[in-house]
Amino acid sequence: MRKVIAIVLFCAVSIHCFGQRTFVSSWEKRVRVTSSQQPGWAVPVFTPSSGLVQLIRFDAVRQFTPTHTTTWSIDGGKGFNFIPWYKTELDINLPPFILHNAKGNVDGPGDYSTVLKYRFLGANETKGDYNLSAALAGSAPTGSYKNGSADGTLAPTVFVGKGFGSFDVQSSAAMTLPTGHTAAIGRPIAWNTAFQDRIKRIFWPEVEFNSTFFRGGPHDGKAQTFIAPGLEVSKIKLSSGETSRLGVVFGVGEQIALSHYHTYNHALSFTSRLVF
Repeated sequence: MRKVIAIVLFCAVSIHCFGQRTFVSSWEKRVRVTSSQQPGWAVPVFTPSSGLVQLIRFDAVRQFTPTHTTTWSIDGGKGFNFIPWYKTELDINLPPFILHNAKGNVDGPGDYSTVLKYRFLGANETKGDYNLSAALAGSAPTGSYKNGSADGTLAPTVFVGKGFGSFDVQSSAAMTLPTGHTAAIGRPIAWNTAFQDRIKRIFWPEVEFNSTFFRGGPHDGKAQTFIAPGLEVSKIKLSSGETSRLGVVFGVGEQIALSHYHTYNHALSFTSRLVF
């Protein structure tokens, strides 16, 4: 009887361990295949990537407003980006923690958000060098003390990207649709475009243009545009393994207001990512 129990336990442990190894190896293979079918561009500092990425991201953003107040967004509303299925990305973004220096404003967490993204077309640098993706982002009003939105939102988004040798252009357009409190939130349209170049394998200088067109809400009919020079180091490999994707990315950029109307003058962003 003891031998039977020992054999059963041995088989159960073996199946469990083998199943874990199979799950992890299958996931890693899926990520490698999905990533190999798109360009290897760096993810811009502000503009979302036109392709699919698997990484952990932490940002810190400092905004300076026209009334000479500053606001820090710790983690920048970023978090975990996964490729759980072929050609598909799932983002789980942690609520940013908002720090104010203005009297009357209370520090606290912002809204939780998530993104489901699918890449319709993609080709690496040797087969066309382009991306075409679409996503649906959603947020929940988890912010405290007016550090978040008055209600949940949905944001359908389209992404495109094209490379020309070491140079690439990536662009995204999204419209935020509130699930309630439309008069307070409005339906803003965000349009971001990044121009990047690759120098010495890991250096990516860039210039971005970030625009928001306000429709409804307290800023109805207004628009703001920022220019954002930046630089990324992408990526520094942490493993010498030929198939290993493990690496780190660092970047910095600053938005500078171009339009007469703007809700903040400039924003300095520090970004770091762990690619896996």
